[in-house]
Amino acid sequence: MKRDLLSVMGTTVDVTAATTATTAETHRLFQLVESACSRFLPSSELSTINASPLGAVTMSPLMVRVMTAAERARTLTEGLVDAGIGAAVRSWGYDRTFEEVVDRDELEAATPGNRSEWRVDGTVLVREAGTTIDLGGIAKGWTSDLAVEEGLAAIVSAGGDVRSAMPGARVEIVDPWGDIAATVHIGIGALATSSVARRRWRMGEREVSHLIDPRTMEPTDSPILQASAITETALEAEAAAKAILLRGADGLAWADRQSWIHGAIAVWQDGNVYATTGVEMAA
Repeated sequence: MKRDLLSVMGTTVDVTAATTATTAETHRLFQLVESACSRFLPSSELSTINASPLGAVTMSPLMVRVMTAAERARTLTEGLVDAGIGAAVRSWGYDRTFEEVVDRDELEAATPGNRSEWRVDGTVLVREAGTTIDLGGIAKGWTSDLAVEEGLAAIVSAGGDVRSAMPGARVEIVDPWGDIAATVHIGIGALATSSVARRRWRMGEREVSHLIDPRTMEPTDSPILQASAITETALEAEAAAKAILLRGADGLAWADRQSWIHGAIAVWQDGNVYATTGVEMAA
């Protein structure tokens, strides 16, 4: 097995594959998806869609697949993971790559009061006026899945989103302070972690994070600092981890009721770690 690292999509992608050639092909796949789905690249298809005043925009085959994945994430999480909150993300200061985000005295634009409606209709994205799409973790998880499902890689870890085709795969979940919170066996499956511990900045007197709650259109105020979920796909794991964090005190109970979530772990603001049934906790 060959292993290599790539900086793409604002994170580090760790690829384990049979050959150097398939590792390189996985890298090209991530770069291709980033070139289409990044909201930070002016030339990307997503930037063109977001800049368009039209309520219905025809998408490329690649964008159709990613937006369909975004629809699935929204459905699975009962609306908590919504790609249509890009305007709120920008309003709260995350309007450039995170390395360039700076503290601000006040909001530079009015924060949307309500979430915007959008849907995929064949090859067309239909949306309300002013809807801005942010594919962030959706594109990352979806691409990790595609690389493994297409046989390019045995394991892909993209900034904490892990998809594996190896039966013996185990993942250590590291908490925000660098300690091992849990060790889990994912085998042929996936795990993702969502955290508000690091991507933080100040907006006036308030410290905010990148994770917007669609119910309030404001940065989450969850008692959970970090959440991880084990599912069949990285897309599902990405969606589940964010939904658990956004749900806060009810997050793990909600995860336990979802047949598509195989296990979950939450690190609370006070440092306590809790898990759903069946998750192997670190000693």
